[in-house]
Amino acid sequence: MDLAERRGLETDVYQPAEDSRLLAETACDRLAGRETVLEVGTGSGYVAERIASETAARVVAADVNPHATQQARDRGLEAVRADLVSPFADDSFDAVVFNPPYLPTDPDHEWDDWMERALSGGEDGRAVIEPFLETVGRVLAPDGVVLLLVSSLTGVETVVDRAGEAGFSAAAVADESFPFETLTILELFR
Repeated sequence: MDLAERRGLETDVYQPAEDSRLLAETACDRLAGRETVLEVGTGSGYVAERIASETAARVVAADVNPHATQQARDRGLEAVRADLVSPFADDSFDAVVFNPPYLPTDPDHEWDDWMERALSGGEDGRAVIEPFLETVGRVLAPDGVVLLLVSSLTGVETVVDRAGEAGFSAAAVADESFPFETLTILELFR
């Protein structure tokens, strides 16, 4: 792959930012002892790579974006092109980690490219979170947990309520405030 192709990958793939770092640190602290971890929406693979290098878990990185799965593979990760958890077997992961697209976006101002898909959470910021909550329980092993990053822009309490409707209890296990939002890591468990 030449330099121009690599730069194209970087502009089409979500790169690590404050939210990625918060999720990676929290996951590494909380997932010690877990054997199998799935990172949904891996983007560059930063979070999955941190978990793989700082825990003993087998980590699978997944993203709907083919450029992201390639970038994760370039980091040496086992990466699968997947829409949320659809291709994975029932009860196959001890933990699932997800930094979803969560920015509320006016539909009249969306554009159709990979970075938009990585950022836009639809009008209320939960367009990807809600289908994730409806399906993630299927791939969790008994006693499995989910670490889900949520922004105050998305409505943390509403996400907690939706998680409850999907059969999960939720606890906030980390947060970090910024001038425009507070990021919260929810641990979901049954």
